[in-house]
Amino acid sequence: MAAIDDRKGHVFAPTTAVVEAGRLRFFHKAIGETNPAMTAADAGGRVPVPPTYLFCLEMLDSENPFAFVDEIGVAITDILHGSQEFTYHAPVHTGDILRFEGRLADVFHKKGGLLTFLVQHVAVTNQDGVRVADIARTLVLQNEVVAA
Repeated sequence: MAAIDDRKGHVFAPTTAVVEAGRLRFFHKAIGETNPAMTAADAGGRVPVPPTYLFCLEMLDSENPFAFVDEIGVAITDILHGSQEFTYHAPVHTGDILRFEGRLADVFHKKGGLLTFLVQHVAVTNQDGVRVADIARTLVLQNEVVAA
């Protein structure tokens, strides 16, 4: 466990994503979104982005969508999704260019070391440098505990 504990504070390679209208239409179709408030363009021709779409953008436009586990030495097959939270600071629309900057904010253990929790924080800023959202996700590793 010490090796993963030492990774606390690790800064992940940033990802830049362009919010494309075609991809957003496909997302709307996939989730069944038909509300014109979410699917129609405003007077400037821009469509608002649904809140959880930010997670999709980060994964879709990353060179390595699993870098968040690869960079800290964890196999994707060893993790469970623990939680995910979004805090929104400003609207995001089609045409925006977003930058995702993540870091491993915390590592802690429960159940006598059987479970390790990895907390990742991601700051999302737009092309003007405005912070539009913060994403926090928790991944859970199940460890083998060696009998004493």
